[in-house]
Amino acid sequence: MKPTVNISPKEDFINLYLDNLDLITENSSGVLNAVRQSALENFKLLGFPGLKNEKYKYMKVEAFFTGDYEKYFTPKRITFNVDDIFRCDIPSLDTHLALTLNGFYLSNPHPISEFENGVIVGSLAEAAKKYPNVVGKYYNSLSGNDADDGLVALNTAFAQDGVFIYIPKGVRVDKPVQIINLLMSDEQQLVQYRNLIIAEEGSQVEIAICDHTLSPEKFLSNVVTEIFTNGNASIDLVCMQNQHNDTAQFTHIFGQQEKDSKLVTNTISLHGGTIRNNINILLNGEGSESHTYGLSLVDRTQHVDMYSFIEHAKPNCTSFEQYKAILDDQATGAFNGRILVRKDAQKTQAFQSNNNLLLTADARMFTKPQLEIYADDVKCSHGATVGQLDLEAKFYMQSRGISEREAKLLLMFGFAHDVVGHIKIEALRDRIDELVNKRLRGELSRCHNCPMHCY
Repeated sequence: MKPTVNISPKEDFINLYLDNLDLITENSSGVLNAVRQSALENFKLLGFPGLKNEKYKYMKVEAFFTGDYEKYFTPKRITFNVDDIFRCDIPSLDTHLALTLNGFYLSNPHPISEFENGVIVGSLAEAAKKYPNVVGKYYNSLSGNDADDGLVALNTAFAQDGVFIYIPKGVRVDKPVQIINLLMSDEQQLVQYRNLIIAEEGSQVEIAICDHTLSPEKFLSNVVTEIFTNGNASIDLVCMQNQHNDTAQFTHIFGQQEKDSKLVTNTISLHGGTIRNNINILLNGEGSESHTYGLSLVDRTQHVDMYSFIEHAKPNCTSFEQYKAILDDQATGAFNGRILVRKDAQKTQAFQSNNNLLLTADARMFTKPQLEIYADDVKCSHGATVGQLDLEAKFYMQSRGISEREAKLLLMFGFAHDVVGHIKIEALRDRIDELVNKRLRGELSRCHNCPMHCY
């Protein structure tokens, strides 16, 4: 009788790739396929991030990838109308819509939408076939430089599709582009996909990414988004994470900014069992401006982990970073934010803050703000707070006839709105304010259209 051989999760994924390489490449494109082998080699070297990796100090990443998840390399045949099972519940939100199901773009009715002004929204795999020079110029040029994150390499090796957004020079998109990522299966499933967003010189676009689960099975997602904001362009991105408690979500955003560009990202984590958000911004052009915001509402045994790296490579650039979290029950969270100011990045202005509310004695928050400065003419600051509600403010409200419970809720809502208020899309901002209010009041026990009540 042969002894049982234990295969590590890393070896398991390497074998999975080799055994399914034909399917992976067949259902993708030449541009994406061209970088798979080098990504696999990187993953062989790096494996899954361990606790010795400072970026992942508070997460045992490998444990999430040992589950018995199904891995599909062909889009599942759709036998239903998506509108029958999901509809965005913001009626006043008028958008250009892009849908994915389990990481594959849903053609509605075509895989690529080309507008009269030259804007392109559609399947990344199809865009890479139709516009190989454009996609090939940008794809993996940022994420491929992440030399110490095996999850990014794993995604690059396996990703077959996702969403492609292209805004031509000088075009200001008339209404937001909304990406809705749906997870639905009758089995536990692992999903890995890519998004590529390009704004050419002088263009402007608002984008909302909404993540939802439509079935109660466990899901694990590992997603990479690359964003290119060229000279004098502006991108405003909102990410709303709204999945059930049996999901684990790893997201990696890479942004590059050129001269006089502006990139705003705002990540709202409303629901999810485990969430890990990585954001890497390179200010690569003089006069560029970056704003990164985030809000996490965490309870029960949920965990939200936030890592940010803002790199000032050129002079006269500004970055503003604000992350907040409210933690209840036995929830845990982590913030690790690093700002790097290069030697040539004189006249830099960089500000970072992380503020956290603990509502119980059992909730835990770990925070590590960092500044690394090699230029001498800069204005930079960073700081973090972990504490409870302002008792003086609560007492003042109670002295004006407001109940203790309502006073606490008003303080928490005001704390959260500091982040939500930066969302430019009015209908989305109002709806998120409403959802945050309900979540804080305990009235929102599940995400929209989700079959699971997360008590």
